Amino acid sequence: MPRYKLTVEYDGGPFVGWQRQPNGPTIQATLEDAIFAMSGERVGVQGAGRTDSGVHALGQVAHFDLTSEMPADKVQAALNFHLKPNPIALPAVEIVPADFHARFSATWRRYRYRILNRRAPPTLDRGHVWHVPARLDLQAMAEAAGVLQGHHDFNSFRSTACQAPSSIRTLDLFRVRRDGAEIQIDVGARSFLHNQVRVLVGTLRLVGRGQWSKRDVEEALAARDRTRGGPTAPPEGLCLMDVRYDLGADHGGDAEIASDEE
Repeated sequence: MPRYKLTVEYDGGPFVGWQRQPNGPTIQATLEDAIFAMSGERVGVQGAGRTDSGVHALGQVAHFDLTSEMPADKVQAALNFHLKPNPIALPAVEIVPADFHARFSATWRRYRYRILNRRAPPTLDRGHVWHVPARLDLQAMAEAAGVLQGHHDFNSFRSTACQAPSSIRTLDLFRVRRDGAEIQIDVGARSFLHNQVRVLVGTLRLVGRGQWSKRDVEEALAARDRTRGGPTAPPEGLCLMDVRYDLGADHGGDAEIASDEE
């Protein structure tokens, strides 16, 4: 039974999230319908990250199994055809070992959050950036990000609905930079808590506006209390950029990766 690894790109705006649910269209269910249209088989698609409603992806990864093998390039072409007109595309499809798992084999994930920091609202990027018209202090935001990078208890910076048993995570990357009128915030880790990146961004926005200091961020982190953290930034600025795997190692994962994600 061959296993297929998909690189998935999508606009999350029309969907209620990655994970299949009864209250609206999802990326997972749309992919499964396309696979059925291609093969006649009803299969489950497993994704590397369970993105929320309105969150986008350029490098989501998923996998599924078929009972009989088809060439990867033919699977890619057929699925891209059957996914139309949904804003979902598969830039890459490959056959992988049977023990590969899109979620549990992942060793690193990177999200990018985009803030349009100018008075004029977005046009072409509407629905893909958070418009913050007041000027943000990039240096102050970068210094606050430095407080949060590393191994910490992020209980103050996750959704109250997060079901992960532990709020301890390690942020290997937390970078803030400006590109013209856009502020880009890149966050990388092995796994994330539910809404973690969006709460971190909402907190940095308070710092950038001068409403919070670096010391306020330190105190919020130490409090380990969601009521002490910043607000949750809107979903449209968030994009899952890439997921990494060490395919030379054991493809199995551990329970920590099973936590809720963005």
